This record gives sequence, C-alpha cells and structure tokens, in this order.
Amino acid sequence: MNKPENNQTEEALIKEVCRRIRVARSYWDAHNNRACRQEREKALALYNTLTKAQKEKIPQVLRVWLRYRSEKYFGSHQTPPQGNKSSNKSKHRKRT
Repeated sequence: MNKPENNQTEEALIKEVCRRIRVARSYWDAHNNRACRQEREKALALYNTLTKAQKEKIPQVLRVWLRYRSEKYFGSHQTPPQGNKSSNKSKHRKRT
C-alpha cells in the first residue's frame, strides 16, 4: 500500500510545483515583482527537492521560465529589493 500513497504524494508535489510556477508567472505578467519574487522562491525551493525523473514531469515551458527567464531578473546577481523607500523627494523639489 505504500507504493500508491507514495505515487500520490509525488504527483501532488509535482502539481504544487507547477501551480507555484504558474502563480509566479501570473504575478510577473501583472508586474507585481515582490509577489513574483516570493512565489518564485517558494517554487524553486520545492523544485530543488524533486528528483531528476520528477523534474522531467514538469512542463518544459514552466521549467524554462523558472530556471532561466526569471533568473535573469530575480537571480542572486541582482540587487535585492530595498523595501518602501520613496524616491519622490528628489523628483519634486521646491524651486527657490
């Protein structure tokens, strides 16, 4: 009985990784970078727990987006987000 349960949990894990990648892509399309970054990190953490055979079951489009395209914008070589710092002060100076 362990084999069917194990198979179900494997399928559920793969499904969850796909779901998280799709959610991150939807945030990306909506230009919501903070939410996209957070969801991408969760998806990547789950993705890295998969075996090679399990990773092959994830659609290629999702794998490519997760590993390459999103790495370009959210990779470790990028500057991390700074939070809610307002830069409006420099744009709207009073003229004296």
